[in-house]
Amino acid sequence: MTSRLHALCFDAQDPLRLARFWADFLRWETSKDPSDGITLLPSDETGFRLRFLPAQERKTGRNHMHFDLTSTSLDDQRQVVERALELGARHIDIGQRPEEGHVVLADPEGNEFCVIEPGNRFLAECGFVGALAGDGSQEAGYFWSRALGWPLVWDQDQETAIRSPHGGPKITWGGPPLMPKTGTERLHFDIAPPAGGDQRAEVDRLVALGATRIDIGRGNVDRVVLADPDGHEFCVLTPRTG
Repeated sequence: MTSRLHALCFDAQDPLRLARFWADFLRWETSKDPSDGITLLPSDETGFRLRFLPAQERKTGRNHMHFDLTSTSLDDQRQVVERALELGARHIDIGQRPEEGHVVLADPEGNEFCVIEPGNRFLAECGFVGALAGDGSQEAGYFWSRALGWPLVWDQDQETAIRSPHGGPKITWGGPPLMPKTGTERLHFDIAPPAGGDQRAEVDRLVALGATRIDIGRGNVDRVVLADPDGHEFCVLTPRTG
């Protein structure tokens, strides 16, 4: 039995505004959240939710994860970019070269995402949310493959990718060199124990796979905070919160 990827969580200074941007852009529905955050439910085969949680700290530096969104034609790519800009996104420069076909944007709180050019074979059949692209090591890719029970769909030159057996986006790790880690992550996974499972047993299993227990001072008794082999935080929920 393996964990289930319950949600990708965003720390946000204005959770409502950020949730509205992504709800309108992805055309996902908003759901009531038992915490003080806001949850979006996927309208496609993505499989995991988006949660927006209040945070006081402003974003500094690049996130270690970002969405790669697909397009079906150059005109479609242009329209996707225009819709994002109309909703509050902006163009940003992270060092991309002029000859690269993807467009790099940031949401209203500066979280990066890319609109990929049409014909990208790696993201074929992945849907509009093509990938959650991460800065990370091969070891992290192996860890998450075992943690979630998702098979490796790419493992070459220390770059790895996994994908749910049920389809949906890929999760990728780009290999070295890794970005320096500074402070608490703006984005993190919420992991739910398997059906009928126990939080403590699942935490022990993840630690045995290579996670470490950490304390980031949030004091939420409904979740246990761990870090993956690259030191990126994630939360293991209790069965009732998952």
